[in-house]
Amino acid sequence: MADSADMEQLLAAFKKFAVRGDTKAMGKELNGKNWAKLCKDCKIIDGKSVTVTDVDIVFSKVKQKTSRVITFEEFHRALQELAPKRFKGQSKEEALRSIVALVEGGEPSNAGVTKVAKTAAVDRLTDASRYTGSHKERFDESGKGKGREGREELVDKTGYVGAYKNAGTYDTKTPDEK
Repeated sequence: MADSADMEQLLAAFKKFAVRGDTKAMGKELNGKNWAKLCKDCKIIDGKSVTVTDVDIVFSKVKQKTSRVITFEEFHRALQELAPKRFKGQSKEEALRSIVALVEGGEPSNAGVTKVAKTAAVDRLTDASRYTGSHKERFDESGKGKGREGREELVDKTGYVGAYKNAGTYDTKTPDEK
């Protein structure tokens, strides 16, 4: 643990998880949710010797009583608490080195995040060239939407009822009418 390169990589991983999910976070404090995510993503939680409950207990043990977050020093103490439990057959120093090796270079994963579906069905349903009826009028020949003109019936402010065959003939009078 004495190697400064190891500490820098550990600090970098700490900062990546500290800012995850919080736009206002500065990367100096890690909340309980992100601590649990770090332990899960870096494979500290194995489900046998270290569980989610163990991680939560260690978080509560190392943080200040009134605080809801841990600093980097408290994070380091938490790793020291978990190391002998995770690596039972090793000495404390070896276990700490092993757990630091798990965390080094770790990043929050995006597992479970919904991906954009790009299937043939989606392509077929969003192909504007295959639209018919009134929907077809909303797009030009290239498939680009017409915008407001394609969505709304624009009001004709001529004063005539729609489809009136003598529209525009009010001002033009026949010679008989004079």
